[in-house]
Amino acid sequence: MNTLLPTSTAGSLPKPSWLAQPETLWSPWKLQGDELVEGKQDALRLSLQEQQQAGIDIVGDGEQSRQHFVTTFIEHLSGVDFAQRETVRIRNRYDASVPTVVGDVSRQKPVFVEDAKFLRKQTTQPIKWALPGPMTMIDTLYDGHYKSREKLAWEFAKILNQEAKELEAAGVDIIQFDEPAFNVFFDEVNDWGIATLERALEGLKCETAVHICYGYGIKANTEWKKTLGSEWRQYEEIFPKLQKSNIDIISLECHNSRVPMELLELIRGKKVMVGAIDVATNTIETPKEVANTLRKALQFVDADKLCPCTNCGMAPLPRHVALGKLKALSAGADIVRRELLG
Repeated sequence: MNTLLPTSTAGSLPKPSWLAQPETLWSPWKLQGDELVEGKQDALRLSLQEQQQAGIDIVGDGEQSRQHFVTTFIEHLSGVDFAQRETVRIRNRYDASVPTVVGDVSRQKPVFVEDAKFLRKQTTQPIKWALPGPMTMIDTLYDGHYKSREKLAWEFAKILNQEAKELEAAGVDIIQFDEPAFNVFFDEVNDWGIATLERALEGLKCETAVHICYGYGIKANTEWKKTLGSEWRQYEEIFPKLQKSNIDIISLECHNSRVPMELLELIRGKKVMVGAIDVATNTIETPKEVANTLRKALQFVDADKLCPCTNCGMAPLPRHVALGKLKALSAGADIVRRELLG
C-alpha cells in the first residue's frame, strides 16, 4: 500500500464476552455447532469494524476464530494427540501440559483459508494473516515421534507453506509467522530456525512478516522480563541473519521495553513493524507517546519502511482498553506522518 506509516496490529484482539471468556488465553467457546460458526464470523466482523473505526490501515481477523495463536492450528493436523499430554517447559519460562506428537505430522485440509476468504469479502483494505512459526510450534508440543526439534520444525515448515499458499490465493496481502521462540533459542534460530521459516514462505508472492516479541502481557512473560536486566539485547543475536533472509517485514516490541532502539540498524533495508503499544498494561498510551516511539525508530528505519504496530497480541486485554490503544496507535502515527509530509 502507498500509505506512509501504515498501521497494523500484531494479531489477536479481545473476543466479545458472548463468544468466549474475556481477558483469557485458551478460553473455551460459549457457543457450539452452527451457532459457533456464526458467532466467530460475527466476532470477526465486529473486530474488523473496530479496527476500521480506530483508523488501522492493514487489518486482520483479530484471531476471533482461534482459541490460541499456536494450538488452534496444530489441532487441525494429524500426527498430534491432544488427549496424550506431557508437561514441558515453554520457552524456558513456564511449565504447561501440551499435546504429544505421536506420528508423522500432516495437514489434511486447509485450516484458516475459509476464515480468510470471509475476511477478504468484508473489506478492500490490505489484510494480514498470522500463522505460528515452525520453531514456536515445536516449543508447544512434546515430541514422542521425531525426537528432533529440527526435523519436526522442517515438517511443520512444509505444512505452513501449504497453508500460506492457499491464504495468498484467498486474497491475503501479508502472511505473518509468529516466532516469539526466536528471542530464546538463539543458536537454533541461526542454525536452522530462519531456514525453516524461509521454507514456510517459499514460493509466496505476497509480502511476508515474522513477529518476534517478548510475549503476551501475562504473568509468566512479565516476570521473565524482570530478569532480563537494563537492556534487552535478544534481537541482536538474530537480526544479522534475518536481515539477509527472504522475509520482507520484521515485527518487534519497542514501546515500554528495554530494547535499545539502535538494534534496528541491524535490519536496515527491511520493513519494520515497530511495536508502539504496550500490551502488558491497561494504561492507554497517548498519541504523543506513540509518536515519540516512532520518532526514535525513524533514526534507524527509513520512513517508507516503518509500520506502526502493537508489541504483541491484545487478546488478554479488556475490549475497551484494546480499542483505546488502537485509536492511540492511529493518532500517534498520524502525528508523525504529518511531520514527515511537512
